[in-house]
Amino acid sequence: MTDNRVPPPFLGDERAMLNNWLDWHRETLAVKCAGLSEKQLRERPVPPSTLSLLGLVRHMAHVERAWFRRVLNAEDVPLLYKTDDPDAEFNDVDTASAEEAFATWQAEIEHARRLSAEVPLDAVGKRQRHGQDCSHRWILVHMIEEYARHNGHADLLRERIDGVTGE
Repeated sequence: MTDNRVPPPFLGDERAMLNNWLDWHRETLAVKCAGLSEKQLRERPVPPSTLSLLGLVRHMAHVERAWFRRVLNAEDVPLLYKTDDPDAEFNDVDTASAEEAFATWQAEIEHARRLSAEVPLDAVGKRQRHGQDCSHRWILVHMIEEYARHNGHADLLRERIDGVTGE
């Protein structure tokens, strides 16, 4: 497994730290998926869980869009992978294209980076989430937490698929 991640610096201002840690975790998910076939990315190796690496990529694309575009910037864009099943991003991977999922995820990350660079950390999202206002800073911390939690899942899934482990 090739790992080209750049470790976050030990010193820096708050924005740089938040952005570097978020990018570290984004890249961690990519590393966990690297070198696997589409079939392996779809595997759900821990029944009855529907978690798969492809499902995690689709979920994180959805999360990037929801928090940065819809909440922080109030963009009127549809949620990704939503159907009558609230967990469609995880459950509907049997025929999902890995190439499309990774492209969508990367596009959402790039959009989030551009938006985030333009918005002060104290800026409050233009839309409420769960009835609450939240700051750009809160969104960045939440995204780090979201990736970190799911990267733990990804680590276990990858090890179960082919035995590969890593940080």
